Amino acid sequence: MGSKTITISEKAYRTLKREKLEHESFSDVIIRLTKRFGKIMESFGKWEMSDEEEKKMKKDLNEAWDSWSKDFDQMEKNR
Repeated sequence: MGSKTITISEKAYRTLKREKLEHESFSDVIIRLTKRFGKIMESFGKWEMSDEEEKKMKKDLNEAWDSWSKDFDQMEKNR
C-alpha cells in the first residue's frame, strides 16, 4: 500500500494524537474515526423535526461548542 504526505496544523496534530491508541498508526486513527460515522451524505434527511426543534438543537449545539472550545483552549494553555 502506498502512502501520501499531508500537512495539518499543530492543533489538528495534537487532537489526532490524543485520539491515537497505543497500537495505532496515525493512518489507523484517521480510518477508525472516519469509519465511525459513515458518509455524511447518508445522514441527510433521516431526521424529521419541527422548526422549533431545529432552532433549539442549533442553539444547544452552539452553546456546547462554545463551552468545549473554551475548555479545550484552557487545557492547551495549561500544557
